[in-house]
Amino acid sequence: MTFGEAVRTCFSKFLTFSGRASRPEYWFFFLFVVIWSVLAGFIDWQFFTQVTETQVNDTTTVTASSNGPVQSIVALIVFLPHLAVAWRRMHDSGRSGLYALFPILLALGALAMLVFGIGLASTFGHSGAHKLDILFTRATLLIVIPTLVILVLSPLLMLWWLTRPSQPGTNKYGPNPYEVTP
Repeated sequence: MTFGEAVRTCFSKFLTFSGRASRPEYWFFFLFVVIWSVLAGFIDWQFFTQVTETQVNDTTTVTASSNGPVQSIVALIVFLPHLAVAWRRMHDSGRSGLYALFPILLALGALAMLVFGIGLASTFGHSGAHKLDILFTRATLLIVIPTLVILVLSPLLMLWWLTRPSQPGTNKYGPNPYEVTP
């Protein structure tokens, strides 16, 4: 599969979460996403960056900021096709497509634990139940710290899974893309 074929395939199958995707299909589309993200960042930098100069006493500080409208648009355009091809790539290596959501789900879970765990602990801090406040804070941290370690390692695991070769033959997700004639 060539670069152009991969991009066309991924955009034409942007809502197809069944079947399998070969390594070249995924990685060429990933390269396409990276290239367009860099170009969008360059456009944002050139046309949407605001430079502010602040002077306090004898020190001058220059800051540049941008809300990145072009990068946001590019991210919205490629989100579903990239998720779909990652889902199909997981199928190709014999795994459930849900594994493509693993880092996102971990991040949301860690955030929910922090918000609700620390929030719950802070409600006991005002009522004089200081021991319950400390208990909930420590219990939350005991759960969140290992989750954050796993969250840091999960992209490496995803990278490993996405680079695995295709399962030979037909698996429960469909025929091997290398063995199918177009």
